[in-house]
Order: sequence, then C-alpha cells, then structure tokens
Amino acid sequence: MRTIEIFDTTLRDGEQSPGVNLSTNEKMEIALQLERLGVNRIEAGFAAASPGDLQSIRNIAKRVKNSTIVSLSRARLQDIDKAWEALRDAESACLHTFLATSPIHRKYKLNMTKEQVIENAVAAVKHARKYFDLVEFSCEDGSRTELPYLIEVVQAVVDAGARIVNIPDTVGYTTPAEYGNIFTQLQNNVRGIENVRLSCHCHNDLGMAVANTLAAIEAGATQVEGTINGIGERAGNAALEEVALAIDTRKDFYQATTNLKLEEIARTSKLVSRLTGMFVPGNKAVVGANAFAHQSGIHQDGMLKESSTYEIIRPERVGVKATRLVLGKLSGRAAFKDRLVELGYELGQEELNEAFTRFKDLCDRKKDVSDEDIVALIDSKLVDVPEAYILENIQLSYGNNSVPTASIRVRTAAGEVLEEAACGNGSVDSIYKAIDRVTNEDVVLEDYKIVSITHGKDALGEVYVRLSQENGERTVQGRGVSTDILEASAKAYLGALNKLIARRSDAVEEVVM
Repeated sequence: MRTIEIFDTTLRDGEQSPGVNLSTNEKMEIALQLERLGVNRIEAGFAAASPGDLQSIRNIAKRVKNSTIVSLSRARLQDIDKAWEALRDAESACLHTFLATSPIHRKYKLNMTKEQVIENAVAAVKHARKYFDLVEFSCEDGSRTELPYLIEVVQAVVDAGARIVNIPDTVGYTTPAEYGNIFTQLQNNVRGIENVRLSCHCHNDLGMAVANTLAAIEAGATQVEGTINGIGERAGNAALEEVALAIDTRKDFYQATTNLKLEEIARTSKLVSRLTGMFVPGNKAVVGANAFAHQSGIHQDGMLKESSTYEIIRPERVGVKATRLVLGKLSGRAAFKDRLVELGYELGQEELNEAFTRFKDLCDRKKDVSDEDIVALIDSKLVDVPEAYILENIQLSYGNNSVPTASIRVRTAAGEVLEEAACGNGSVDSIYKAIDRVTNEDVVLEDYKIVSITHGKDALGEVYVRLSQENGERTVQGRGVSTDILEASAKAYLGALNKLIARRSDAVEEVVM
C-alpha cells in the first residue's frame, strides 16, 4: 500500500480563520499535539508575516523533533531568508513557497505574464535550495490554471529542484473528477515527476474539500494538506481527520494508509477547538458530539445486537471512549433496559414496564435524558415504603404582589381523593401547608435542600426534606425528583410523610436515612 503523508496547516491556514489569533504558547501546545498525532509536516506559520510569527516558528522548530517543520513563503527572496532564520534550528525543515498561476490571478493580482510567473517561481525554488533540502512549491489557484500551462510551470519548478509540488484548489471551485484529472495529467506529462511528491490542498467553499482530496489520492497524490476540524479561510480546508478515517476505513478502495496515530484524533480536535474558539458542530463527521451517538430506537436495537449495523468506525479508533446510545423519546425498551443494566439495576418485567413508562413521561419534558436522570428516576421509586398518600395534582397561584396559594389533590391508599388549599409566604411554604391540611399530619420541617442533578435549563432538580414528629423522636428524610422544582418539593414532603406514617404503623422497621 502507498503511504499518504500528512501536511497539517492548522497553525498557518487554520489561523487565518476570521476571529482566530493564537498566542505563541497556544501554537506550541497544538504543535506538540500534532507531533503526538503523527503528522509528517507541520506548517507552523508564515515567518515573513511578522516578528511574532517568526519567533513562534523558531520555538516550535526547536521543540518538535518527530515532524518536519514548515514555513510558508511567497516567491520572494527576502521571505525565503526569513523562513531560514526561523527554521535553521529545526531537526527537519521544509520551505513552502508559492506563486499564483491562474489567468485571473496573473492578470488582476500579479500583473505578470506567463513567462514572468515561471521565471519568479524558478528563482524562488533555486534560492530556497541554498538553505533547504526539502522545498515545496505551490501553484496557487492551480485548479483554475490552464492545464497545458500548469504542466509547464510544474516542469520548470521540478527541474529547479522542488521535491514537493502542490496543486491547491484555492477557492474550492473544482470537482473531484476535474481535480483528479490534473494529477493524472501531471504524472503523464512532467519529466521526473516520479521523483517528486505530489500534494493536494483543497478548500471547502462548495463543501467538496474532502471529496476532492480523496479524488487526488485516487489519482496518485501522495501528500494531503489540510487542517484539524477543517478550519481555515472562508469555509475552511479539507478536514484531516475525515480524510484519514476515509483512507483507514476504506483501505480496500484507496489501497493507501497514513502514519497517523488515529486514537489521538479526538484529543487533537478538542484541543484545536478549545484554543481557537471554533466549536465543532454536533453533526461533524468523525469528531462531532453526535458522530457516535444513536437515538433512533431501531438503530439502538441494531447497535446492541451488532455494532456494525449502524457504525462503520469504532469510537475507540479515534480516541472516543464508547458509542453513546442517546436516550430520548425515540428510544426503545431494549436500549432503556441495557442502560439500566449498565447502571447496575436489575428490574423485573413489571418494574421495568413501570420505569419505562415514567422514562417516556420524562422524555416528553426533557429532550435528552442523561444517566443521572435515569438514576434519579429509578431511585425515587426504590424505597420500599407503603404510600399512604400519592400526589395527584398541584395548582399554584403566585405573583410578586399577591399571596402565594397552593391547591393540592392527593389519593389515599384506599383510593379516596382529597383536596385542600393553603396560603404561605412562598410557593414551597404554601404547598407544604396544603399538604399538612390534606393529610392532617403535624410535622416540623427540619431541613430543605435543592440540588441540580443534571445540567441545562431542563435539568432535573432533586429536593431533600427532613421532617420530625413528637419533639424530634421520629425524624425521616424524603426525596423528590422532577424537572419542576416545586413538584419535586411536593414529592419529597409527601415521601417523608409516608415514611413517618409507616413507622407509626410498624410497616417498616427503619427508614431513617
């Protein structure tokens, strides 16, 4: 199999993303992680752009030992000199120089003839070879360059000593068939091309950067340029993690491999996202939060039986701990039961049916149900205490200029429905006074605590109350869980009351928690 070398330009082209400005220390942190990932070449910046960029490249060149460090350079002698100043201490260094070749760039940007472009390109490569053994030349906007002229330029820079030739799709304009054909034509028409590494560099303006990159590999390219998470100018670059996993997953088709340590991909993606502030969309291939998440009940059932039914990449392959079966309203009983087993609950069929019903009820109020939600859901029903009173309904009236009022309806163990209302100095106080009236119990509220057990605006709230009777001789704790903290408060209070009643009747030996 061919080995495709990886040229990462996150620190150069990626930093050109609007709003991204990495510090020297942040660049170093990313560079060291790219080295751990196994990237062959790290384009650390553009030395001639600023003294800060030059120093940053120099620092990276001194620290990184297992990847070749690259500096970008325009086809200008002074730029090349600056790049050498930045890279002279590198264990392995490469100069990457470029010049536009397309008609639109020659006319409007460079104001050069075809002959002048070739002359400048050759001069830059020859000057760079005085310092660098490894020189890459890029034909900027190569995909929009006339093919016969592109072949002429590539021939000239290869003869001048370029060891890597890059054909960028600078504005993301080409299609896979067109782009692949460029590489085929270069291999068929440039003398000595077999001694040169052909490289592709694709932008994502039409959403085809990865597809075009893979087409270039099919056509013979042996180096891929791109960025982590696909960041970069405008719509970004080819996402290296997507290219790498496509090659790895479809070795049978591409007959190629890379030297990347794929298990470092997730960590690298998170680091780049954190330091650049460019967050990864949930549906992003390979590294998005949903890349290994399954919510459909049919999909979850298939995954539990055989993961390859709906997953072509194992999450561990890219450094993700495990597949995530997202529990929500579309989830089936099989996935719910499997999650309960993972959490340590072995329920009988009747208990499972009841728990699943309450789970579905929760899903109607909460989009994604976490493990903490499920634990709270199950634990709230595990205390084996006869329910003298079961909460049926709460109705509240509250305003900042009115007296809080609560109306409570409960059902007794005998099936009798009781209702009462009460006012209080707050919503919780009015609820508890109404419960006292409807149950005719005299208790003291010793403690009341609220805890958020999940996250977000629709988080589950957990309320703990401690009630006592008979001058503190009987003290119990109650617990209630709900997305509505007032409902949780009522459940906790009633739960504690049921414990007190059970203790009096000796139905439970000890329920003090």
